Amino acid sequence: MGLSFWIKLQILRVVHDVQKIYFPILAAFGVPVNMVTIIILSRGKCGLSKCITHYLVAMAVADLLVVIIDLILRQIPIVYAEQFLFLRDIRVCNFHAVLLYATTDCSVWFTVTFTFDRFVAICCQKLRSKYCSEKTAAVVLAIVTVLSCLKNVFWYFLYSSQYWLSNSPWFCRVTLGVSFSLVWTVVELVHYIVTPFIPFLLILLFNALTVKNILVASRARKRLQCRNSRETSSDPEMENRRKSMILLFVISGNFILLWVVFMVCSILRRLDYLGYPIPLPIFVRELGFMLQLLSCCTNTFLYAVTQRRFRKELKNAVMFSFQL
Repeated sequence: MGLSFWIKLQILRVVHDVQKIYFPILAAFGVPVNMVTIIILSRGKCGLSKCITHYLVAMAVADLLVVIIDLILRQIPIVYAEQFLFLRDIRVCNFHAVLLYATTDCSVWFTVTFTFDRFVAICCQKLRSKYCSEKTAAVVLAIVTVLSCLKNVFWYFLYSSQYWLSNSPWFCRVTLGVSFSLVWTVVELVHYIVTPFIPFLLILLFNALTVKNILVASRARKRLQCRNSRETSSDPEMENRRKSMILLFVISGNFILLWVVFMVCSILRRLDYLGYPIPLPIFVRELGFMLQLLSCCTNTFLYAVTQRRFRKELKNAVMFSFQL
């Protein structure tokens, strides 16, 4: 057991050393990347519908806020705690926590709403014209934003206003009586179930139903084409569905892949306090933080890979910046 503990401790130290380089680079990279994405998508020259554009812009804005509020204002001061000791005299940590968790919820649930919108567009033809519209997208995004803010108000009262600057899931000072109380445990467990456990299930469900519908529709259309003509002809409808499906699956898969470690660590840690101990090394949780924050900086590359017009606009933006 002693050797195992020593190995885990050494791995944790290596992870902390990597974070001191990883977090600043990610911050310097994440802010401009998300800003460029917002500008390109807002111009409306990527060949995407206004409905889809609304969701993608909202996701980019939420990711940008997460990079600023979580990565720059929390993680970097924690890994460089000695240089940020002055933050302990700034009593706004509980307010910071509300903003942090609200923006994180928005980032996650905007992905869910986008997934549901594409599910409706592909699988529910009768509902498509009513739901998949610019107005509906704006209303849905506004509702998600308001609910995310209201859901996280309780952090203001659970946390204290003083920063702790510790590599811990909570970064504000709290009393032991609060942090180990049943109320805290239940509230935090519900918090991590709502985000990101339920979004995981919904995204997997909508994607599975979408794949099933596309496969059935594809087989039916191929049989119909074979009956009407022996010549192989292109199918614009199936091509549009294919492009929409690729964009959907790439975004959803990226989210699931980069959030799964954080989700498992968060839920297992609270199950431990409820009396169901499942040992998990601390460095795994730290890796979860790193991957979760990486998810806020990757969508631009996903759009560039899957969307030809976005790739063209991004190339023009890069060339313009070099000319300046």
